Amino acid sequence: MPKVTLESGASFEARPGVTILDAAATAGITLPYSCKTGRCGTCKCRVVAGSTAILSSETALETSELEQGWILGCARVAESDLVLEVEVLTGLAPPPARTLPCRISSIERPAPDVARIRLRLPPASDFQFLPGQYIDVIGDGGLRRSYSLASAGPAEQGLELHVRAVAGGAMSSYWFNHAKINDLLRLQGPRGTFSLRDVAGRNLIFLATGTGIAPVKAMLEALVTLAPSSAPASVTVLWGGRLPCDLYLDIGRMPAIHRYTPVLSRADDAWEGARGHVQDVLLGEGPDLGNAVVYACGSDAMIHDARPALARAGLPERRFHSDAFVCSAKP
Repeated sequence: MPKVTLESGASFEARPGVTILDAAATAGITLPYSCKTGRCGTCKCRVVAGSTAILSSETALETSELEQGWILGCARVAESDLVLEVEVLTGLAPPPARTLPCRISSIERPAPDVARIRLRLPPASDFQFLPGQYIDVIGDGGLRRSYSLASAGPAEQGLELHVRAVAGGAMSSYWFNHAKINDLLRLQGPRGTFSLRDVAGRNLIFLATGTGIAPVKAMLEALVTLAPSSAPASVTVLWGGRLPCDLYLDIGRMPAIHRYTPVLSRADDAWEGARGHVQDVLLGEGPDLGNAVVYACGSDAMIHDARPALARAGLPERRFHSDAFVCSAKP
């Protein structure tokens, strides 16, 4: 059975047919991941020695990255003993994923194409998650879609989701045309490693587009519970949309102490705020990124542009954490 050794010195066995990412998780080693479909790039790692076989498409990787030995842990299996360059999330122990029934407790429409859903769980279900993680919601016929949790918990108070309408989307049709209070669904989770870490004493920056504000909202709620020794030195939030209606929450009134900049890309002349894309607005401020940590959530286009741009401006590579919202349609 192939052995996978990480640059941290940790190692684990990779069973045939099991992805590198899943093999690490089985061994109790947490590696970064999000979509598990090869489309967000969060689980990127570089093969230093050994060979792998591809199980599914690695859409998130550029040809130049593949040539340099980069792979996606969710899409590859070990063919031989491996040595990998990859970040190990020591100290981060996401709760194990579970499958539970849930019911819709409320449906709101804060924007024309956004639904805010609250789900309630059975009493004593004891569902645990880290603010920033996501769940899969499973509907009739096994239809499944992923949604970030938009509140810090506890789960007994309900789980909040922000759902954007997708033209022609089967799950969108359900949420926006057929969903009713008390509908019975299932959820599976929590999933992902997009949660607060290494923020103590750092300048914490959130970049969000669209409903990517959902996990940011959860993490802002969690910040107020941190001990002073674990708290960031400062918190900045930039949230982008096309039109004013896209910014459907009053982030400026969140309880965490932070600086908030709303950004619009298609605003009319009446808009007096920042214009363009959130990463460009941030860079236009000339920030000192040497002591910063960035959490970016939203469109994969924003994330793929922001990561190299911020690195060129001085952000250390492993202080950019992201959760790309990839369309449920086949690429």
